[in-house]
Amino acid sequence: MPTVGVKRDLLFKALGKTYTDEEFDELCFEFGLELDEITSEREIISREQGDSKASGASDVILYKIDVPANRYDLLCLEGLVRGLQVFKNKLEAPRYRRVSPVSGEPQKLFITKETAAVRPHAVAAVLRNITFTQERYDSFIELQDKLHQNICRKRSLVAIGTHDLDTISGPFTYTAKPPGDISFKPLNQTKEYTATQLMSLYKTDSHLKHYLHIIEDKPVYPIIYDSNGVVLSMPPIINGDHSKITLKTKNVFVECTATDLTKVLLRGEPNMLSSCSLELAYRKEKLSSEFINQKVGINESTEKIAQLLTKMCLRSQATGVGDEIEVEIPPTRSDVIHACDIMEDAAMAYGFNNVPHTTPRTYTVANQFPLNKLTELLRQDLAAAGFTEALNFALCSEEDVADKLGKKISETRAVHISNPKTAEFQVARTTLLPGLLKTIASNRKMPLPLKLFEISDVVLKDETKDVGARNSRRFCAVYYNKSPGFEVIHGLLDRTMELLEVKSARVDGYHIQAAEDSTFFPGRCAEIFARGKSVGRLGVLHPDVINRFELTMPCSALEMDIEPFL
Repeated sequence: MPTVGVKRDLLFKALGKTYTDEEFDELCFEFGLELDEITSEREIISREQGDSKASGASDVILYKIDVPANRYDLLCLEGLVRGLQVFKNKLEAPRYRRVSPVSGEPQKLFITKETAAVRPHAVAAVLRNITFTQERYDSFIELQDKLHQNICRKRSLVAIGTHDLDTISGPFTYTAKPPGDISFKPLNQTKEYTATQLMSLYKTDSHLKHYLHIIEDKPVYPIIYDSNGVVLSMPPIINGDHSKITLKTKNVFVECTATDLTKVLLRGEPNMLSSCSLELAYRKEKLSSEFINQKVGINESTEKIAQLLTKMCLRSQATGVGDEIEVEIPPTRSDVIHACDIMEDAAMAYGFNNVPHTTPRTYTVANQFPLNKLTELLRQDLAAAGFTEALNFALCSEEDVADKLGKKISETRAVHISNPKTAEFQVARTTLLPGLLKTIASNRKMPLPLKLFEISDVVLKDETKDVGARNSRRFCAVYYNKSPGFEVIHGLLDRTMELLEVKSARVDGYHIQAAEDSTFFPGRCAEIFARGKSVGRLGVLHPDVINRFELTMPCSALEMDIEPFL
């Protein structure tokens, strides 16, 4: 959830009213926001860098306001004020439209085919007749940075560049060139650099070094020129110094380059893509007041609900057809995708604290999920038996559940991750044993013996399930010492069965019988049967298995399914 920092006095001036901290906190709650912190620039610097660095910093009160991650229209002071003013019925929701310049043709941005290799999409807009103050300028730049960090995914999906239109001339060209062929004076620098030199220069820059990887390994770098060959920017890294915005800027040229066309179209006011003009599109949705009343738990008229939605910048009106409401979604509300999003805004405008308390229609008594209850009871007694509980990742590598255990991956019924980000997380684990052995490997310096256990889920393919897989709750324990300690693991099995109230008997109890398993030492493996059904195995691990997990001592292990004992 992004946090917007605004100066309290500027905020109250724009709202036209002074609030106490408690009153403004309540207003934020009503509007679906949260006043996270009341602080100052001096306090922030003192907390993060020490008192010595805070000397000379401003004592102006700052409000840190948490904004929902999908409300991009509220990421600046102006957006917050507009939203709150409409919510308080002090302002009508503005209507956005693209207008042609009073004199001359609209600006054009042409995209060449070379950009397809690195960053294929771009849109542009012009903001005219702007008056910047220092506060407005700071808010403008901060909004751009907030968008970069959120929907733009740290510039990897979209990069936004802003320029003083009066210092450049269209039409503009978005192309891509080899880094050695690009040369310009970047923002706040005193001389020209090639793109290759810039990459080296910014490797030590605390702000820009995080974006270099986006294009660093590409054969060509994206670049935007004006009609005179002046470089506007090399997205997503840096703008040119020639067209930088100042407090004297009156007309702003905005360019957005992207790898994701959907995201770039959510940003502001596009007017050219390749050679096709784009409008600020409004759309209309229809839903019934009964739907909203039922979901929120209220009983309001169609007209009243339309008024509530209008307070949330969603112009609405009753159509006159039954209880139908027509809702107009502005281009700034990309978060409204479904009728449920509209219902949520209606609930917010009504006030969550105003929703009447009702008695549930069904009477139920909560109980702990039986499998979890059994798990918790076992955990307590296994710890009392001298074993230490471990908690490992549910994902692991193919090698962990197959090769290292002496098995083939095709035999494991493992669920594979389609696009694993790392070799350590390729499949869902089919056994708890690798995780415990890796835990021991990471704690080899601890005094022996090491006695660990884990009770968690494994995931197995199962064609009878609608998702093609199922979870299975397993119990696994290992004993690592200078001697195998099979008797310790066998004793733990007996204690576990005693806790589960399963007696030692072949027919209606439990017993073990010799088995062969590539994970265990030949002749030192047994299968566990409970009430005639195989529930697990125990034994001394094979030396090859121990070596593959970088261990040097003998190890005994037990793993069994606990679901049959419910």
